[in-house]
Amino acid sequence: MKLEIIATSLQDARAAERAGADRLELCSALTEGGLTPSLGMIEAVVEGVSIPVHVIVRPHSRTFHYDEEDIQVMLADIRHIRQTKAAGIVIGILDKTKRVDTVNLKRFLDAAGDLNVTFHRAFDEIEDQLEAVATIGNFPQIQRILTSGGPAPAPESIEEIRELVVRTENTSVTILAGNGMTPDGLTEFIEATGVTEVHFGSAVRERQSFQYPIIPEVITSIKSMMRK
Repeated sequence: MKLEIIATSLQDARAAERAGADRLELCSALTEGGLTPSLGMIEAVVEGVSIPVHVIVRPHSRTFHYDEEDIQVMLADIRHIRQTKAAGIVIGILDKTKRVDTVNLKRFLDAAGDLNVTFHRAFDEIEDQLEAVATIGNFPQIQRILTSGGPAPAPESIEEIRELVVRTENTSVTILAGNGMTPDGLTEFIEATGVTEVHFGSAVRERQSFQYPIIPEVITSIKSMMRK
């Protein structure tokens, strides 16, 4: 089992690592759902921890359908991230019909080179997720899909996530369950869905808010539950 924690700063990253997190998703602007952090922040975090850091590449929060100007910015961000010690990127792109934009996704993957790639929660705006899983599976560079199984929080989408897990068995894609995850009921959620990776954000912070620091003891408790 792998535990991914959202980090917004070097302090977050170090606290999560000390508490037992396996991987970090580095973001800024969590009030907008997470945007690309500054290059200075990326460099500080990847130099400051030893666990893998995956950096979100998202230029704005308006849509997951990007025009050519947005795409050029994202390609430049990916190239900059490759020059750091980041282990991967977290990215997603949809076409006007809210299906995976395979043409521009390939451009991102070509720019990413040997970086790990997660397809982020743009996936949860797709109506036919099973079709989308098959589409994403055609790109072996993509190791995982971050999803709550649709628009509802992950704990409310157990059947949908379980189906996604089944569909990705024996493929290159792993389902990373996220959005609305809390320690309460985590063991039952893992057993019911079969997921092997979970993603936590505000639930590991004071007042369950990204405006407050990480509580290391909560992460440690989650890791303990995952070992059962």
